[in-house]
Amino acid sequence: MAKTQTFGDKSKKVKDTSLNVKVIKGYRTDKGTTKYVTRFVKVADVAQVDKIDISK
Repeated sequence: MAKTQTFGDKSKKVKDTSLNVKVIKGYRTDKGTTKYVTRFVKVADVAQVDKIDISK
Protein backbone atom coordinates (compact mmCIF):
# COMPACT_ATOMS: atom_id res chain seq x y z
CA MET A 1 0.00 0.00 0.00
CA ALA A 2 1.49 3.33 -1.07
CA LYS A 3 1.64 6.51 0.96
CA THR A 4 -0.82 9.19 -0.07
CA GLN A 5 1.30 12.09 1.17
CA THR A 6 4.98 12.59 0.48
CA PHE A 7 7.53 14.58 2.43
CA GLY A 8 7.43 17.30 -0.25
CA ASP A 9 3.70 17.74 0.30
CA LYS A 10 4.20 18.22 4.03
CA SER A 11 6.81 20.95 3.59
CA LYS A 12 4.54 23.11 1.39
CA LYS A 13 2.11 23.89 4.21
CA VAL A 14 1.46 27.55 4.95
CA LYS A 15 3.42 28.75 7.93
CA ASP A 16 1.79 30.89 10.60
CA THR A 17 3.34 34.38 10.53
CA SER A 18 2.01 35.49 13.91
CA LEU A 19 4.33 35.81 16.89
CA ASN A 20 3.88 34.28 20.34
CA VAL A 21 4.52 36.89 23.02
CA LYS A 22 4.63 36.36 26.77
CA VAL A 23 2.81 39.22 28.50
CA ILE A 24 3.42 39.83 32.20
CA LYS A 25 1.11 42.22 34.03
CA GLY A 26 1.64 43.28 37.64
CA TYR A 27 -1.15 44.42 39.93
CA ARG A 28 -1.56 45.34 43.60
CA THR A 29 -3.75 43.28 45.89
CA ASP A 30 -5.88 44.65 48.72
CA LYS A 31 -3.10 43.77 51.16
CA GLY A 32 -0.62 45.92 49.22
CA THR A 33 1.44 43.08 47.77
CA THR A 34 2.25 42.80 44.09
CA LYS A 35 1.07 39.80 42.08
CA TYR A 36 1.72 38.98 38.45
CA VAL A 37 -0.44 37.49 35.68
CA THR A 38 1.38 35.88 32.75
CA ARG A 39 -0.18 34.92 29.43
CA PHE A 40 1.06 33.81 26.05
CA VAL A 41 -0.66 35.84 23.33
CA LYS A 42 -0.41 35.61 19.53
CA VAL A 43 0.10 38.93 17.74
CA ALA A 44 0.43 39.61 14.06
CA ASP A 45 3.01 42.39 14.47
CA VAL A 46 5.42 43.53 17.18
CA ALA A 47 3.80 46.99 17.15
CA GLN A 48 0.60 45.47 18.59
CA VAL A 49 2.31 44.48 21.84
CA ASP A 50 1.48 47.84 23.46
CA LYS A 51 -2.24 47.33 22.71
CA ILE A 52 -2.57 43.96 24.48
CA ASP A 53 -4.87 43.99 27.50
CA ILE A 54 -5.02 41.02 29.87
CA SER A 55 -7.01 40.96 33.07
CA LYS A 56 -6.76 38.93 36.27
